[in-house]
Amino acid sequence: MRVILVGFGVVGRSFAELVESEARKLERDYGLRPRIVAAVDHLGAAVAEDGLDVKTVLESKKKSGTMEGLGQQYSAGKSALDVIKEVECEVVVESTPTELTSGEPGLGHVRAALKEGRHVICTNKGPLAIAMPALMELANHNKVLLKFSGTVGGGTPVLDFAKKCLEGSKIRSISGILNGTSNFILSKMTSEGVTMQAALAEAQRLGYAEADPTYDIGGFDTACKLVITSNYVLGTSLSIKDVRIKGITEISKKDIDEAKSKGSVIKLIGRVEKNASVQPQEIPATHPLNVSGTFNAISFDTYPAGEITLVGKGAGGMETASSVLRDLIEIRRAFAR
Repeated sequence: MRVILVGFGVVGRSFAELVESEARKLERDYGLRPRIVAAVDHLGAAVAEDGLDVKTVLESKKKSGTMEGLGQQYSAGKSALDVIKEVECEVVVESTPTELTSGEPGLGHVRAALKEGRHVICTNKGPLAIAMPALMELANHNKVLLKFSGTVGGGTPVLDFAKKCLEGSKIRSISGILNGTSNFILSKMTSEGVTMQAALAEAQRLGYAEADPTYDIGGFDTACKLVITSNYVLGTSLSIKDVRIKGITEISKKDIDEAKSKGSVIKLIGRVEKNASVQPQEIPATHPLNVSGTFNAISFDTYPAGEITLVGKGAGGMETASSVLRDLIEIRRAFAR
């Protein structure tokens, strides 16, 4: 199976490493032989129709920050759209950074790949948060699959769990802690009594938060994941514009202390029932959603099974790459029948 990687950052490189290290298992257990025929980043593209040497690509990227070490296989300035249109493949993996104003360039990459009749695995939340119903319709029209397990929960199979393991149950509502950065900050404030600024600085030092943390602490990442989960699991047609969003920026040490005095904690919770919202909420310290650090947790209120909660590590390059591989296996199964 020929694969184009659009975006060769942490997730793209982790996926390439995973494909290389698990090659024998993938062929033995699933009859799957992924061949990376192109890798694209913001500087250019490396292309080899018979498959790139993954080790060489990774070494070049690590050494110089580019793929120039591949010599004639590398074209500086070559765009992802050109590669998608020119290079034959079965699957495009889109893992460029999330952008929530227009969804670009990821949205354009996904649309182009689907129109070319390629299956798409997307870890970029922007295209789905903005235009998920239209993209699913485009995929169906072109008789290809659009997969996105890695957009919610990292390596924790949140979407597949809800879709497959809760079949036959009515899901009345979904609530979750879906952003590890915000949860780390609130956990730090609760357990150590530090201020928001101190907890944020620690998160940035550890690499959990970006220099501009707005996407995480403003609630936007949680909103993206809520939209994707609701649309996929509940069959809604939401976009991020439909979500009422309030982040954690106004949470003070005093707020945390007052919650603790009542046996509660403050968490940033995304919830969808009749409406979709993201906001800080007090929950009992004994609540299933009270997870610490960078962990995520999501609860499905179901009938007749009651409340079911899934907990797992929400982010990380290799964790998200494992979900991309899971999607690739699903595509292989679907089209091997």
